[in-house]
Amino acid sequence: MKISTQQIEQIQKGEPIAKHKVEAAVIKLTDADLVADVTAKVNAMPDREDMIADLKARIEAGNYNPTGEEITETMIRRAIADRIKE
Repeated sequence: MKISTQQIEQIQKGEPIAKHKVEAAVIKLTDADLVADVTAKVNAMPDREDMIADLKARIEAGNYNPTGEEITETMIRRAIADRIKE
């Protein structure tokens, strides 16, 4: 949300500002915080290529033994992601 010169002048004069405009600005700030938080979390995640290389090495070494529950959870997440993409 861009603040106009007129709005700044209103604030400086002490004139009241419409409540819905203040609420909209707060929502925009909240959205910006959420975007920044998600971006930071995504940036902290390992690269897909690194994850695949690690998994491949574990499979080849015989050290990859997922439980049935892990496989089921992954299948469910994949099905949900596929539905979201549609």
